[in-house]
Amino acid sequence: MKRALITGLVGQDGSYLAEFLLDKGYEVHGLVRRSSSFDTNSWRIDGIRSKIAVHEGDMCDGGSLMRVVSEVDPHETYNLAAMSFVPESFKTPDYTGDVVGLGTARLLEALRHLRSQSRFYQASTSEMFGHTPPPQSETTRFHPRSPYGIAKLAAHWYTINYREAYKMFTCSGLLFNHESPRRGELFVSRKIAKAAARIKLGLQSELRLGNLNAERDWGFAGDYVEAMWLMLQQDVPDDFVIATGETHSVREFVEAAFARVDLDWRQYVIEDAKFYRPAEVHALRGDPSKAKQVLGWEPRTTFKQLVELMVDYDLRVEQARAAA
Repeated sequence: MKRALITGLVGQDGSYLAEFLLDKGYEVHGLVRRSSSFDTNSWRIDGIRSKIAVHEGDMCDGGSLMRVVSEVDPHETYNLAAMSFVPESFKTPDYTGDVVGLGTARLLEALRHLRSQSRFYQASTSEMFGHTPPPQSETTRFHPRSPYGIAKLAAHWYTINYREAYKMFTCSGLLFNHESPRRGELFVSRKIAKAAARIKLGLQSELRLGNLNAERDWGFAGDYVEAMWLMLQQDVPDDFVIATGETHSVREFVEAAFARVDLDWRQYVIEDAKFYRPAEVHALRGDPSKAKQVLGWEPRTTFKQLVELMVDYDLRVEQARAAA
């Protein structure tokens, strides 16, 4: 039985990946911080909590990472831990860099010093492309526009450096926006889905958003974790863009969400400059042709299906809360 270690276990991607690996017959171990955030976010793994082993550790504490890696001795390590809310990274650039950038270096060092043979997956991001015009592929130059994107770029290059310098099996997945009902409520996709549901139920009167013209390549997180796993099953480590290849604006996301509940979004949505980023990323669209050719991976969920999945979930949640 293969053993997998997942950092960021209770996040959106960590929970879907844990389920995926359990279905593949893996022994799954997860790293969580020593804080109340586990209690707040553990709802994402409620259905599988008894099937996985949870270890306390911190991406800012190399000693704790060394201990966990030694205890688990994983065949595969998936580094999904991050301070991933982009607007917050502008407020805490030092903490973001410590967790995301140096945290990755600490984890790679733990694997190296323990002479682990674990294959390593790094969760890179389309935010590293930032200001570079689409489409973006594995050879597109990087121009991050946030402390989060900069920190992720450092982690990305650490991953490549350890592959080249120490011949470790390390891969980066340059994942474009991927959403789900498990997305945090501060993220724009979930903010929109939840607001559409609450406005439909008479629990909210308006929704304030930032740049409605910003364009993103949106996919379903449940599809994307399969690509993570596929990267670590290859004979040669490499980096891959994971995306749908389609672009939709925030306005289109709003339109689809409100259409799902038969509402005219223009009556409820207000564009508010307060929610603009200090440095805007205007358009991201990935070119997933390499992933299709080498990994045999393609997204299965359409944009419309994704939006409806999220709105339907929030409708059920808000109806249950109102009835309680």
